[in-house]
Amino acid sequence: MTNLINAQPRQLGTLTAQPIALGCWRLVAMPADDAQQRIEAALDNDINLIDNADVYGLDWGGDAFGAAESLLGEVLQQAPQLRDQMTLATKGGIIPGIPYNSAYLQKACDDSLRRLNTDHIDLYQIHRPDLLTHPSEAARVLETLKASGKVAEVGVSNFRSSQIDALQAHLPFKLVAHQPQYSVLHLDPLFDGTFDHAMHHNMAVMAWSPLAGGRLSNIDDLNPELATVMTELAEREDVDIPTLATAFVLAHPANPIAIIGTTNPERIRSASRALSVTLDRADVYRIIEASMGQSLP
Repeated sequence: MTNLINAQPRQLGTLTAQPIALGCWRLVAMPADDAQQRIEAALDNDINLIDNADVYGLDWGGDAFGAAESLLGEVLQQAPQLRDQMTLATKGGIIPGIPYNSAYLQKACDDSLRRLNTDHIDLYQIHRPDLLTHPSEAARVLETLKASGKVAEVGVSNFRSSQIDALQAHLPFKLVAHQPQYSVLHLDPLFDGTFDHAMHHNMAVMAWSPLAGGRLSNIDDLNPELATVMTELAEREDVDIPTLATAFVLAHPANPIAIIGTTNPERIRSASRALSVTLDRADVYRIIEASMGQSLP
């Protein structure tokens, strides 16, 4: 059995990240000490990429734009030694009510730096494509941010391949990462060119919502065929279904990074078990076909 899961670190330009990352969209509405416990649980268990966004905080129990960044900033203020242990990523460009403005990224980045209590962001990403900003204008702002040292590397999130190419054409440096949604229940990157484009251009893939917003934690949310396949493989590998679902994300040859969103410290500590799962191509194709509810041609 040839295992498709690559447990080696991923390169994002000059940055290095482990195959599993911690997403901060639920890191809200808790004391800084509790948030620190979760960040330390990640860093102590080979989860070094910490992914945030300025808009995180308007959902998952938060009530304010920037709340997740501010809470992480409190953690870094009271435990500054953690900053050098992490690859810190965040995103900007969403303004509630507008909703997108990539020409505003200079201010967005400066505000993120202030909230995060840091002088630089390792990976800065445009959160969603702004249909009304010319890519040359967005590129100009990103070039300024990188030249200033405020940002080490630049990526995008939720972009189509054509939108990445349009932005890249105006940049003097390489976009190093793309963050699409990908899970057992959201297979679009397999078929819409997202993974093909990333492999063609050697971009890191940061897969968000690998557990489909928690749906993959509940067997009752799966169609009967998928539930059967996932249960069988999970039992064979002696893991739970969420761990198997994370392993599925890691099994693609684009070598995705799976961004987990749990705030349960024990779940964070155990997330790396996905790297010990063995999935061969027959296993992965079984999952894909069961999720689709049909055979591939």
